Amino acid sequence: MEGDGNDTSVAMFILLGLSDEKELQLILFPVFLGIYLVTLMWNLGLIILIKINSNLHTPMYLFLSSLSFIDICYSSSISPRMLSDFLRDEKTISFMACATQYFVIAWMGLAECCLSATMAYDRYVAIGSPLQYSAIMVPGRCWKMIAGACASGFLSSLIHVFPCFHLSYCGTNIIQHFFCDIPEVVSLSCSNPFMCQMIVFLVAVFVGLGSLLVILLSYGFIAVSILKISSVKGSAKALNTCASHLAAVTLYYGTALSVYMHPGSGHSMKHKVLSIFYPIFVLMLNPLIYSLRNKDIKEALERVRKRKHIYLSKNNIWASIIINIRKMEVQIC
Repeated sequence: MEGDGNDTSVAMFILLGLSDEKELQLILFPVFLGIYLVTLMWNLGLIILIKINSNLHTPMYLFLSSLSFIDICYSSSISPRMLSDFLRDEKTISFMACATQYFVIAWMGLAECCLSATMAYDRYVAIGSPLQYSAIMVPGRCWKMIAGACASGFLSSLIHVFPCFHLSYCGTNIIQHFFCDIPEVVSLSCSNPFMCQMIVFLVAVFVGLGSLLVILLSYGFIAVSILKISSVKGSAKALNTCASHLAAVTLYYGTALSVYMHPGSGHSMKHKVLSIFYPIFVLMLNPLIYSLRNKDIKEALERVRKRKHIYLSKNNIWASIIINIRKMEVQIC
């Protein structure tokens, strides 16, 4: 505790984590380390694959690579801290570090909501107006939409994090969670949190649920456009372009809503387990969901594999030539 003149007297918080059993923590450490490394490798691999393949330089894959970058930042704001806490006896985090962690989590989470809405709109334009698609979704406009999604997440996070962490914290400093989540932090406040809770609620409604509304409207228009397609093959192709995004959005929003629609269960193990899914498991599964049935990405991976095979073949040829030359030199000597 700090006893200076400002309203904040709590200098440190204690994160209880998923469990207080040391044996279980040592078991969970390699599991979540593996999940984090897979998340980094899959998302970074998808970004590199899109970057090096000119066939994937389209708006859809530009948005997808941006989503992968957000997922890397999102996961990195939670997992490293959680992993280090598995190996520590004192799971303390400074007040400023706690505020910073939640700020980044909220920024990335809200930016992902906005970017998901942007991707839904992109699919609507591609299916509803295929002839005007290249004219509407020009690269400059796509980059502005990505910047707008990130800026919306940043400002929305700043708007509600600043007042929430300027409440008076003078009592208990134990957070019943494995990261600094705003409902858990605000519940420790000594002052009236009504205004802070209202701001958080408004941000969640306008940004989180607002993005969901845009997604639902986009898919409503997509459904109408698909019904107008006469051929079964054309309808199936149109549905296939949306299936991965729809699955990822359903998984993300489904798990997030299941966590935050039950505020009274914040201290339960069920709440903690559900909280693992949307910021950890979903971020790991996103590249897999978008790549599993994607023909373009499979073809790009095949081209990379062939390039690697050709490169290795050339290296083997040069290596055999060098060996033969050295043998000849030895014979001449």
